[in-house]
Amino acid sequence: MGALIGLGVGIGLLLIWAAFTLPRQPRIDTPRPNNLTRLLARAGLGEVTSTGVVTLCVVLFAVTLTVVQTVSRTLPVAFVFAAMGAYLPIAVLRQRAARRLRDFAEVWPEAVDNLASAVRAGLSLPDAVSALGTSGPEALRVPFAQFALDYQVTGRFGECLDRLKDRLADPVGDRVVEGLRVAREVGGGDLGRLLRNLSGFLRDDARTRSELESRQAWTVNGARLAVAAPWVVLLLMSFQTTAIRQYASAGGVLVLGIGASACVLAYWAMMRIGRLPVERRILS
Repeated sequence: MGALIGLGVGIGLLLIWAAFTLPRQPRIDTPRPNNLTRLLARAGLGEVTSTGVVTLCVVLFAVTLTVVQTVSRTLPVAFVFAAMGAYLPIAVLRQRAARRLRDFAEVWPEAVDNLASAVRAGLSLPDAVSALGTSGPEALRVPFAQFALDYQVTGRFGECLDRLKDRLADPVGDRVVEGLRVAREVGGGDLGRLLRNLSGFLRDDARTRSELESRQAWTVNGARLAVAAPWVVLLLMSFQTTAIRQYASAGGVLVLGIGASACVLAYWAMMRIGRLPVERRILS
């Protein structure tokens, strides 16, 4: 008995000594994606790097600055339009991301119905999800086809779901994917009813949002036209050297600065006040 007690004490002391002396493995921190990377994911351009977008913005800035400066021979005016040119890729990405999320919102109920039907027909959950790559809505076929390929290669359902979430970059997709993950891990016979209830909720939400967006569309388009009109006039004036040269003075620079600030502030306030609530990706 004494030998066993001594052996236990020795092993305990050895473990304590090892905890303080053995080198620890370095902790690997996964870098968090920046705002531009998340915007690219929402736009469906996850393969494009943020560095490439920044480079494009810089190139557009330089090209626009050179062209407008050559035409108008007024540096402040050229700088303003160069800033607009540099922002153009970001604006296109945001518009593409918003349109992509709207397209997803319209087809998610159909996709969830297909999942519920496949589960009710006796297909396994991975096969039901993979089938959306061929028989699902057109807007969702590419990410689900890639999921099917990932699952065929790895056979790891959880990791494939994580990649699917990254490709979708959609709050509704997060909820559907996490529901499938829970159903896979803990099981349960209520998955079909859960999917049907989720489909009904998504249809109601999409119908309400569509009505609100159609009602406010004319207001948003009017605001965009009101913001763009002065700058279109200024661009046309750039071809008249004698008139546009007035903006090269200190007073002209002040007018341009105040006008640009007022337009940006007014447009931001209008979009902020009139925007619809957007669900955040809390499960990403």
